[in-house]
Amino acid sequence: MFQISNLSKSYNGKTVLGPVDLNISQGKTCVLLGPSGCGKSTLLRILIRLIEPDDGTLLFDDKPFPTTDVEIREQRRRMGYVIQSGGLFPHFTILENITLPARLSSWSVERTEKRVEELRKLTSLPADTFGRYPMQLSGGQQQRVNLMRALMLDPQVLLLDEPLGALDPMIRASLQNDLLKIFRSLKKTVVMVTHDLTEAAFFSDEIVLMNAGRIVQKGKMAELLEHPADPFVKEFVQAQRYYWEGATA
Repeated sequence: MFQISNLSKSYNGKTVLGPVDLNISQGKTCVLLGPSGCGKSTLLRILIRLIEPDDGTLLFDDKPFPTTDVEIREQRRRMGYVIQSGGLFPHFTILENITLPARLSSWSVERTEKRVEELRKLTSLPADTFGRYPMQLSGGQQQRVNLMRALMLDPQVLLLDEPLGALDPMIRASLQNDLLKIFRSLKKTVVMVTHDLTEAAFFSDEIVLMNAGRIVQKGKMAELLEHPADPFVKEFVQAQRYYWEGATA
């Protein structure tokens, strides 16, 4: 689905990403894992062309990324994008937020209504929330709305940047289970950013652990635990284990 080669990005002479080489397979969930500032969100934003790389090549569905504004907008419609918090327009109702991509794509009312009902059932969002505004919903409900909007045009790819990071633990756990069911039922390509090792293990087909703008190890969780590629991998895993043990002690 994505083929990334020698990709890099710098700001004010400081490299924040790269060089990065990575292939993301169609229909799989790839989790970009690492500490704050490691480059994982920068990479995700490059995938959806919110940021332009300085160097390297990037293929999507075996084709080079487009260069014109019209082509870029068209390609973005093939990708759904969910961020940690915010993202919803506060002056739009929930239904207006959800259907915004359909309106921009000139969908008919009938097609839009059918898709909304499909997504409402998929995400278990109560229909009586549609007339409310984002600030009247809980954090978990807001993220369900974000997910519905991201899925509105039935994209090939879902890109999620710390989608559960701002939620309290109980809501987060519930939404994790629902998201996993959605990913499995839709069989879409998913690229998720997180700093949480347990979340990465829960969702991933492949984990890509990053540090200082580079990929330090790729593979299953068992590989990171049993065969760390360098001292950083071992340190990162141990630090999160200490956190779990301290939290449950």
